[in-house]
Amino acid sequence: MAYTPMIQQYLSIKAQYKDAFLFFRLGDFYEMFFEDAKRASKELEITLTSRDGGGNERIPMCGVPYHSASAYINQLIEKGYKIAICEQMEDPKVTKGMVRREVVQLITPGTIMEGKTLSEKQNNFIVALSMFDDRSYGLAMNDLTTGENRLTIVSGDWDEVIREIDAVDAREVVVPPDLPEQHAKRMRQQLDITLSVEAETDVHESFRPLTEKLDDDSSILAFGRLLNYLLRTQKRSLDHLQPVEVVEPNQYMKMDVHSKRNLELVETIRNKGKKGSLLWLLDETATAMGARKLKQWIERPLVSRQAIAERLQVVAALKDQFFQREALREELKGVYDLERLAGRVAFGNVNARDLVQLKKSLQRVPGIVAVVNELEELPVQERFGRLELCESLVALLEAGIADDPPLSVKDGGLIKDGYNRQLDEYREAARNGKDWIAALQMREREETGIKSLKVGFNKVFGYYIEVTKANLGQIPEGRYERKQTLTNAERYVTPELKEKEVLILEAEEKMLDLEYELFLAIREQVKTYIPDLQLLAKQIAELDVLQGFAVVSEERQYCCPEFSRDREIMIRGGRHPVVEKVLDDGTYVANNFEMNRERNMLLITGPNMAGKSTYMRQLALTAVMMQVGCFVPAAEARLPIFDQVFTRIGAADDLVGGQSTFMVEMLETKDALAKATEHSLILLDEIGRGTSTYDGIALAQAIIEHIHDTIKATTLFSTHYHELTKLGKTLDRLVNVHVGAMEDEGRIVFLHKVIEGAADESYGIHVAQLAELPDEVIARARVILKELETSSQAAASVQDRRSEERDLGKQLSFFVRDSGGHPKRKAMSEKEGQLIRKLQTIDLMELTPLEAMNKLYELQKMVDEKG
Repeated sequence: MAYTPMIQQYLSIKAQYKDAFLFFRLGDFYEMFFEDAKRASKELEITLTSRDGGGNERIPMCGVPYHSASAYINQLIEKGYKIAICEQMEDPKVTKGMVRREVVQLITPGTIMEGKTLSEKQNNFIVALSMFDDRSYGLAMNDLTTGENRLTIVSGDWDEVIREIDAVDAREVVVPPDLPEQHAKRMRQQLDITLSVEAETDVHESFRPLTEKLDDDSSILAFGRLLNYLLRTQKRSLDHLQPVEVVEPNQYMKMDVHSKRNLELVETIRNKGKKGSLLWLLDETATAMGARKLKQWIERPLVSRQAIAERLQVVAALKDQFFQREALREELKGVYDLERLAGRVAFGNVNARDLVQLKKSLQRVPGIVAVVNELEELPVQERFGRLELCESLVALLEAGIADDPPLSVKDGGLIKDGYNRQLDEYREAARNGKDWIAALQMREREETGIKSLKVGFNKVFGYYIEVTKANLGQIPEGRYERKQTLTNAERYVTPELKEKEVLILEAEEKMLDLEYELFLAIREQVKTYIPDLQLLAKQIAELDVLQGFAVVSEERQYCCPEFSRDREIMIRGGRHPVVEKVLDDGTYVANNFEMNRERNMLLITGPNMAGKSTYMRQLALTAVMMQVGCFVPAAEARLPIFDQVFTRIGAADDLVGGQSTFMVEMLETKDALAKATEHSLILLDEIGRGTSTYDGIALAQAIIEHIHDTIKATTLFSTHYHELTKLGKTLDRLVNVHVGAMEDEGRIVFLHKVIEGAADESYGIHVAQLAELPDEVIARARVILKELETSSQAAASVQDRRSEERDLGKQLSFFVRDSGGHPKRKAMSEKEGQLIRKLQTIDLMELTPLEAMNKLYELQKMVDEKG
């Protein structure tokens, strides 16, 4: 098909970017053709049209204006698409033939540098995955807006990879070409993420300094995949990239995707918003850098006692010294986003207003240092009292950049008077010329007597003298040269005006060019300060988070937690921090926790809505708060350091993955049983409710016994199965507790107080009454409940006898008696033979506790079916 040269050019470039929308520059528009046009018109809700491209049919086409393209790009990025920006590399006015075009940048969800999709309070990480073997993976991470680089080696199953990617809330993952499809499918399903492919892993010599902390070739190659993808897509300077920081997973408390969701650490389950999460509660930061750091800390709580203690020490100092803390907050409020400003400088898209923000931010640093050095705690002064002041950079920006520059960097007004002598001369010539023009207008009015005479300017004709037609007779003959005739006026020039026009326009043109050159030179000088700015940003971000912890701790009356050594948990007056803030009326009922090595499982019973789940989450959130370095919501608290937190709270089908509520429940429980240690915290809520009652009870009891006997982790297990409370007599480290409730005139009243012992009843009908089910339904339910309880009690003794007889019969059915009355083994039936053969195929040593329980359940069903 004979397409036009322009369409052929488009197709050749598009072939290199098949997984991206190609924004093809044509004049003042970015155009899209063929399938790109069809898809973009739907996604962006813009008109789909067509054009002749030289083929047999018209080509689908749509476009967006060049000057407003960023809004459309952001819309596509939000939906997970990539955009290849193809620019005209030559001036069409002076080029003969086809204009040369090239892709100058590939914008992806993980590499976007500006726009509404970029949250100032959240990092925008892109992750590159490398597979070393079946159970070892390298994950390199980068936030292009700040230049941060990290690398972590993950050992274990694919769930560990998913957990690490989720931990940084990545929007894009770069994978090797040979990634198994099942892995790619799981990432898309569980993380809703954009996948990209990069094969190249070699690190160019110029970037080797970034890998100085990496001690093996595998780690360097893992980072190399990420680096090559960034270089290939961005096609510009990456001077702001920071040395790779090695992140050891064992340095942090581990939480899988489900646990973070169940605890609502950074977003709520219901509406996926920040309000109502732990992040919302703790965010009293004054800077965007601090807000991002806070989110990082919450998603990765520490396990180092020393590191936690150092943070708590700073919080304590700031909490106790109100005036210094308030002074610090005021200084921090004047600090802009140093990390992202440094990134924009390196990327080449910083403008003069950004540099003014940088200057103002740096001017706040001496005040921050002064406040910190007023604090009484010497370790706090040592940590934050020696911040880099960047005084020479402040001096450069103060001397060179105008205080209120325009947004555009090419329209002038960027550089201060006195910074450059040549620029001052051009400006003086331009100003004098314009003063001369104003004086000319006054003089001509006086000498001709024409009060409406004016001297004007336009880009086509330059400067002119304009006289209305009614006043043409007053012009002395030969005074002006005619230049342009209008409907109601004539325009003239004089030799002197022409001369001045040349001087003024030449001065203005040279002035704009020189200003832009001077601005670029200043920007290059600022680049040399990028490492200092990044270090300063990191220190200010940490200080900001800690002062925010101090604010929350004082306002909410939190206490400084103590560390326990023997897995002891002692909490007096503990509260769920988020629920308490939401209520915010003083009605929250505080509760205590007492657990230790000899008392490490709580079996929690009580009615729905009484607060069992809140009580369980309360302990986990308290532990997370301590391990990020914040005071905790209690009157007094002593806690161990947990290495992992596992939660199974709430119920939800995984419709995308095709899994029922019960299957999701079992999979999440499996993670806890397979990976928890005795230093972990396990929260299990209503395990087994997704199946039949007897199955549920059996599963719940088996899980409790396995955790108690084998894992020995600190565990909170809530249930409606009151049959399980008997375990308090057989499991020596399990304690029954319940959430109190009482009846008042037939209605239930929740006390929200956790009390030792098992609950007397479930109050299910009472809760239904609270939900205002129809009175006739409630009344009928009470009648049915009474009938069930009566029949159950009457049948209990009969059932016990039948059960004993049946069990005995099953035991003796394998034997018959000989003529002498002695038992002998009878001939085995076909059904019994099947059962025996089934037993022989089972390798007990290879089964997990849950798998063993399931096999036992299958065998039991076979016995029941065979009689």
